Amino acid sequence: MNEERVLALAGVFQGAALAQQLATDGRCDEVAFEASLGSVFRIDADSVASVYGGVSGVRRGLRTLVAQFDDETRDVAVMRMAITVLRLERSLSRNRVLLERLREGVVATQRQVEHFGMNHANVTARLAEVYASTLSTLKPRVMVTGTPAHLQQKAVVDRVRSALLASARSAVLWHQLGGRQWQLLIYRKQCAMLARGLLTGSTLDDGG
Repeated sequence: MNEERVLALAGVFQGAALAQQLATDGRCDEVAFEASLGSVFRIDADSVASVYGGVSGVRRGLRTLVAQFDDETRDVAVMRMAITVLRLERSLSRNRVLLERLREGVVATQRQVEHFGMNHANVTARLAEVYASTLSTLKPRVMVTGTPAHLQQKAVVDRVRSALLASARSAVLWHQLGGRQWQLLIYRKQCAMLARGLLTGSTLDDGG
């Protein structure tokens, strides 16, 4: 396990944590949400950290990793979603037609980002459509549980799907960096330790 792999894994967990927060509360950490959405469009970034606009962009994901791997504050729903996304990415990688559809959808959405801005409802609606027409058609399905009143609102569902799409983008990166699911069992302590170090470093860099 190394820092780059931990950052990518934090991206997976950040997307899952944001999806869970949206499903439960109808809102989420907007700074983390924007960083996660941004990662979907940074395909050719020159470093793993720059995919998220810097380590601070995935700070929520790093905190989630520490909680899941090292503390007694594990969130079973978030862990289940993150593991499902990692498995889903493997299914997607074997389906060239869906991969191309996903790529085209992201490119088309990029134009909307330039016009409306990252966090606009039109952008999340489009990303949700991309998710529904690609990842949602594969097994295993990501099961999202939350507050029915929130999950009946299209705007919230769009944001949940957008967060899961961002999570899957990080899963692609994690696998490209040599990440494998069995490592989550073997290297739990090491992963939490590296995540803590990255959190400390990002806080110092921000002067906070």
